[in-house]
Amino acid sequence: MIKKTSKNEIRLRIHKRIRRKVAGSAERPRLAVFRSVAHIYAQLIDDGAGKTLVAASTVEKTEVRTAGGNVAAAKLVGKLVAERAKEKGIQKVVFDRGGYLYHGRVKALADAAREAGLEF
Repeated sequence: MIKKTSKNEIRLRIHKRIRRKVAGSAERPRLAVFRSVAHIYAQLIDDGAGKTLVAASTVEKTEVRTAGGNVAAAKLVGKLVAERAKEKGIQKVVFDRGGYLYHGRVKALADAAREAGLEF
């Protein structure tokens, strides 16, 4: 009997493979993206220290409230994480798409972060 592999199991396997190659440092933290059906999250992580430096998501209460599961919200989160990174003096990051395809909400978040001044 063949065991059916879920989409999330496949994504986690891809994410493990990416994480072997991508690591964040204090000078160049990792921009990690996680998306659920309802929300999208972005964090800048220093893997050497094991700390989150900056975070933004659609869950938090901001001045502009949008639904979390769409491209417009992903753009807002990308812009927000880039602004917070600049406040902390972070210019360059390593992008970690989290095993998701670079398309749709993940791409929108990355493009918005680039436009707001982060270098990948």
